[in-house]
Amino acid sequence: MFAIGVDENGLGPRLGPLVVTSIAAEVDEKGALALEKKLRGKLAGRLGDSKDLVAFGRIALGEAWARAIPTSLGRRCRNPAELLDTLALDDDVTLRALCPDRTHIAQCWTQAPNFEADESLVNLLTKDLARLKKRGVRIASVKSVIVCNSALNREAKRGISRFRMDLSAMERLLLSLRAEFGEEIDATCGKVGGFDRYPAQFSHLSGYAYTTLEEGRAASRYRIAGLGRVSWVRDADASNLLVSMASLVGKWVREALMGNIVRFYQSHVDELAPASGYHDPVTTRFVNDTASVRKRLAIVPSCFERDKATS
Repeated sequence: MFAIGVDENGLGPRLGPLVVTSIAAEVDEKGALALEKKLRGKLAGRLGDSKDLVAFGRIALGEAWARAIPTSLGRRCRNPAELLDTLALDDDVTLRALCPDRTHIAQCWTQAPNFEADESLVNLLTKDLARLKKRGVRIASVKSVIVCNSALNREAKRGISRFRMDLSAMERLLLSLRAEFGEEIDATCGKVGGFDRYPAQFSHLSGYAYTTLEEGRAASRYRIAGLGRVSWVRDADASNLLVSMASLVGKWVREALMGNIVRFYQSHVDELAPASGYHDPVTTRFVNDTASVRKRLAIVPSCFERDKATS
């Protein structure tokens, strides 16, 4: 059986992309039980509720997981650009399709030259993955959907909320994994917004026959014909091993892409402080301090900041 964990990062900031990440694992009966068990020991300090383990400016653990998983699958990435290319569901052409010109590409897609996490931490997590395999959980895939502000703003004008964009990205990942594995999946996703009844909000899964197993504030679960069993669970990153791992990787992807934006403007503005991109005073100063540069470079506003309706 293939179990999937999916979670989002960056649903409500002012700057930087929305990222939705999936981790897939082939599990046996023992492994299926392990996914829902509370982690204990040292691993609990490296894999759990991502909100407690990583944060803005403290992202080494997320980066290390993002590097360790491809390494365990036989793909060692030499730098952040290679890692992002490995993780992204879409190719470069698709990701940059909305960029008006090279300046906008440089704003968002010029990757840092080097990693930040120590190699020793990556090696430690690679060993953790080997231990999970012995417990019946063999990690098989990691992928992220990256939705830039331009796409979020464009869809908002069409009446498509960021919550539906989040859900749409989850659907894309699930369908991609179903096609890759050639069999039905069992997926656990973090809850999207205030949704309790998901089929009415589907885009890519619209039209699929489904059976409702449960619908409520804590969890909404369905059996979807041709896809498998899919659950949306509140605080899933704190209770499901794969969702936690997906959230940690997704935090690095979002932080890396937000870091691109910060470095781009630091090359134009002296002593510009790094910003998280969320609704905080430092981000507000970052927006204000880069205004003249953005005007001079003719940066399209919708490529830089989310409209209020989407943030």
